[in-house]
Amino acid sequence: MPKRDLARLIEAFDRLAASGFKMGAEWEAVHEICQNHEGEQPFDWGHAFCHRVEGDDWNAGYWYRRAGKTVGAGTIAEEWAAMRPELSEKL
Repeated sequence: MPKRDLARLIEAFDRLAASGFKMGAEWEAVHEICQNHEGEQPFDWGHAFCHRVEGDDWNAGYWYRRAGKTVGAGTIAEEWAAMRPELSEKL
């Protein structure tokens, strides 16, 4: 897994967070990065979170299972606050 791509994912999620986790270009950017790395755990987790933001619980659940993670219990912002340091440790 190229670390620069993981850094791009974190940066894209930061922009999505700054937008208030609204659907649009920032969401599309995150989704594309995740799709380009399907099968790599951090990106599958990002894919899951991306679909949680979208409100597609079924699809999110599929990706959480693939990533070996559970859906965050709090808000979307709280889940990103918990995810970010864990993803950053992989850089």
